[in-house]
Amino acid sequence: MPKVVKIPLLLLGSLAALFVVTFTVYFLNLDMKLLSKIEPFFLKHYDKMPRKNYV
Repeated sequence: MPKVVKIPLLLLGSLAALFVVTFTVYFLNLDMKLLSKIEPFFLKHYDKMPRKNYV
């Protein structure tokens, strides 16, 4: 297969795969499900930080 045809097909295939992955993450709300698993570690870290509350 010539490179003139192979490169656009490879580009279209990779873009289609990227679209499928991002659509699946969006449709199943996987980003927020992952964040809900990670959030306790973030809260523990940021609750230990010293604060400078000046009023």
